[in-house]
Amino acid sequence: MTEKKKDKVLHSLIAGLVAGGVEATITYPTEYVKTQLQLDGTSGTKRFKGPIDCAVKTVQEKGIPGLYKGLSALVIGTAAKAGVRFLTYDQLKVLLQDENGNVSGPRSMLAGLGAGMVEAITVVTPTETIKTKIIHDQTRAKPQYNGLVHGVTKIIANEGLGGIYRGLFPVMMRQGANQAVRFSTYSTLKQEFQKYSGPPGQPLPALVTFGIGAIAGTVTVYATMPLDVIKTKMQGLKAKELYRNSFHCGWKILKEEGLLAFWKGATPRLSRLLFSGGIIFTVYEQVMTGLRKIEELKY
Repeated sequence: MTEKKKDKVLHSLIAGLVAGGVEATITYPTEYVKTQLQLDGTSGTKRFKGPIDCAVKTVQEKGIPGLYKGLSALVIGTAAKAGVRFLTYDQLKVLLQDENGNVSGPRSMLAGLGAGMVEAITVVTPTETIKTKIIHDQTRAKPQYNGLVHGVTKIIANEGLGGIYRGLFPVMMRQGANQAVRFSTYSTLKQEFQKYSGPPGQPLPALVTFGIGAIAGTVTVYATMPLDVIKTKMQGLKAKELYRNSFHCGWKILKEEGLLAFWKGATPRLSRLLFSGGIIFTVYEQVMTGLRKIEELKY
């Protein structure tokens, strides 16, 4: 019994790692554009008119590889955070399920909140900070970072370990909110579809899983976008000079840029999370199904 439980924990971790790596690689250009738009104007000069203009100018100036600057940091981080996220969520879900093995929407939201907080502390903050600084560095006349390893080395040398943990509070708030909204939306829709899809516990078709994941991603974007904007600003190269803390950052955004600035970069983030939600849940479910079948062959 104990061995079986360990296998299930390992399955969640493996499936999450694979799903996170696949999703990050496919959707990275939208993350790059979103981050550039959120940082645009921080130094006083506004360069981009919108997502398409940002993408076109980046390709014109740096070629298509320019849209993948900071990719390695995000792939490593996304794979790791997805592994931690699904592992934590699955374990919390077991603790919160009722006698029939079902998890209500509010309990799923609580499990998602816990998963988001854990991934923010262990993985997301350092990898997001590194990714943001590397992308922001590309706006300099003479970029200082020659890649992931060189960038991390210089950031730690100049700012200490705290330099890669910049913006921990807004990241925790964003990740907690992200996963609370995403998992509760996904699990609620999944349970509704499973009522009409056949025997209990029967896996949903991949296309249905993708659609439910995409809906969950869309809801997540608009519900948590202000936290994402504050997080990005707090991780920029000049954050220490401009903002005392996350609340001061939020106040300055509202006062200087207006309320709609909290949804800046929503379009590229939506395009990412729309597909991200579909991709990550579909890959996760497929890998878990495959791992269960392999496990069954052992007995």
